[in-house]
Amino acid sequence: MANIRSAQKRAKQAVRRRAHNIALRSRVRSAMKAVLKAVQEGDKDAAQACFKQAVPEIDRMVSKGIIKKNRGAQYKSRLNDKLLAMG
Repeated sequence: MANIRSAQKRAKQAVRRRAHNIALRSRVRSAMKAVLKAVQEGDKDAAQACFKQAVPEIDRMVSKGIIKKNRGAQYKSRLNDKLLAMG
């Protein structure tokens, strides 16, 4: 642990921020899993509904800097490809 008071505060803030970022990243993963589960089950309507919920979630995390822009685009593209492959 740091000795200087301001460094101690920054260390505490970093721990809190890291926990928050982990929770936000988990929300994105959960949204993506919901889409993939619906695709696996072959339920096209549910998959599209989940996809429509997942896209804004991914965009929100990109704007907050939780995931990088290209990574977010990659997630959306791959999910969309799976939806299109359903027919």
